[in-house]
Amino acid sequence: MKNTIVSLQKCKTSGKKISMLTAYDYATAKIMEQSGIDAVLVGDSLGMVCLGYENTLSVTMEDMIHHSAAVARGVSSVFVVTDMPFMSYQTSVYDAVVNAGRLIKEGGANAVKLEGGFEVCEHITAITRASIPVMGHLGLTPQSINAFGGYKVQGKTEQAAQNLLDQALAVEKAGAFSVVLECVPAKLAALVTAELSIPTIGIGAGAQCDGQILVYQDMLGMYNEVSAKFVKHYENLSERMTEAFKTYIADVQAQTFPGVEHTYAIDDEVIDTLKKREKK
Repeated sequence: MKNTIVSLQKCKTSGKKISMLTAYDYATAKIMEQSGIDAVLVGDSLGMVCLGYENTLSVTMEDMIHHSAAVARGVSSVFVVTDMPFMSYQTSVYDAVVNAGRLIKEGGANAVKLEGGFEVCEHITAITRASIPVMGHLGLTPQSINAFGGYKVQGKTEQAAQNLLDQALAVEKAGAFSVVLECVPAKLAALVTAELSIPTIGIGAGAQCDGQILVYQDMLGMYNEVSAKFVKHYENLSERMTEAFKTYIADVQAQTFPGVEHTYAIDDEVIDTLKKREKK
């Protein structure tokens, strides 16, 4: 059965933890579905892990639509959330609704995610009124990296913690079906989770959130340019892929690949006939 905002809400009610990973392409999305993942996020982190940008700020609507559509074609039961990229919603409520609609219509997403608290509540309400589910995002919001002055833990002081809690409640009231909490102290994330009736998805926010998400290249050791304390490395595919590539290169140089088993046969008489023609 297809996961929906209803089934994700039931997870919070029942205490079942929600598992999410980022996905950016068809093949990976299919593998994730086979693994039994609940939901995937087509994150604007693709700017860094797929496109080689320094941060997420250069990612365009066209980038997000392209990758979202590929992911959506790879899954049938997994719930697909797609990030709204920088300046696709900050400019106006109208732009937010139009661009959210594009991610649903052209990108095949089941929901959109946008960053921010009080300042985007009007946007969240308008998007949800257009029958588009919205996931919020609080704490460390990468699109605000210049305003934050770097990648830093958020909500550590009493005032900052209260502000984060107030914003989470406001995002819920605005109509969000869920909210990501990124780089938030675990005890604060647990308090926010307890106060909200909608699921919280943590990334660097402790185990008491209703679910967890990681960038899949991070957890598989495929992207090492930015390291974060909250990432658990479940595999080191970078090393395994490097060794496989090196073995392939060596096989090509030694002419052990392709072998007979990798080639297609043709009748010798055909080749002999062609050779005789060439001699004439």
